[in-house]
Amino acid sequence: MNSALSNIDWSEIGQATIDTLSMLGGSMVLTVILGLPLGVILFLTGPGQMLRNRLANGVLSLVINILRSVPFVILLIVMIPLTVALVGTSLGVAGAIPPLVVGAAPFFARLVETALREVDKGVIEASFAMGAKRRQVVLGALLPEAMPGLIAAATVTAIALVSYTAMAGVVGAGGLGDLAIRFGYQRFQTDVMVVTVVLLLVLVQALQMVGDAVVRRVSHR
Repeated sequence: MNSALSNIDWSEIGQATIDTLSMLGGSMVLTVILGLPLGVILFLTGPGQMLRNRLANGVLSLVINILRSVPFVILLIVMIPLTVALVGTSLGVAGAIPPLVVGAAPFFARLVETALREVDKGVIEASFAMGAKRRQVVLGALLPEAMPGLIAAATVTAIALVSYTAMAGVVGAGGLGDLAIRFGYQRFQTDVMVVTVVLLLVLVQALQMVGDAVVRRVSHR
């Protein structure tokens, strides 16, 4: 067993895992903060909705589609000057978070829009019939009714961010992806590659299980 894992430095693996979790946690919080209102606005300005605005919806939809279409590895490189301006470096955990957020927030916004579309229109109409204002309808009826879908969307986004953090290793962001590239790929240390992949799989599975459990808990169905 020891010979099979002869290249493994467990302290380095531990630090890389912490870096990955830090990137995931920081970028996920900012992704939700930015992506949730974007998705809500995208839904509310759509055809037949309470704030329908074809121009605003079209522009926002175009921007989101453009950002979603850029491969994340290219986004990492293109954003280096902006990342340095924002956080002072393009390396390490801090340097990875801006491109992670820019890559994930549009993706999450689209999932939010889809989740809101699943809400029964009767719920919204009933809220208006009871005299609720638009803000009350959104916060008191629309978002609570869509909560299972929103949590599922956050779970899918978190899993996508895990793969993004692995790709961020290409530009020296640290984490398990960086370890897999530097040692597993460039130095042909297969044992390091296998361990990092297994840890990433465990992380993805844990996120999916937790997300599914929360969705079941908040679901009204």
